[in-house]
Amino acid sequence: MPKAGGLGSSYKDIMNITINGTSQQIASTIDLSVLVQTFCPQSRHVLTELNGVIIPHDQRSDTFIKEGDVLELVAFVGGG
Repeated sequence: MPKAGGLGSSYKDIMNITINGTSQQIASTIDLSVLVQTFCPQSRHVLTELNGVIIPHDQRSDTFIKEGDVLELVAFVGGG
């Protein structure tokens, strides 16, 4: 998975979170919509769960990630 820490932040603005069970360092002023675009750029349909709560797609840009948050990203893919 890519590191989101390079998104316009200085080293002191980095925080630690968990994404899909893996520790990650990200910029401290990042919202959920940017995080999803960074970690799932090819996925159109991604379910986001933040600290055990499903976050609707239309609330992602208003949801800011905090130190210690636990995020699950589930991308749906079609096939047969």
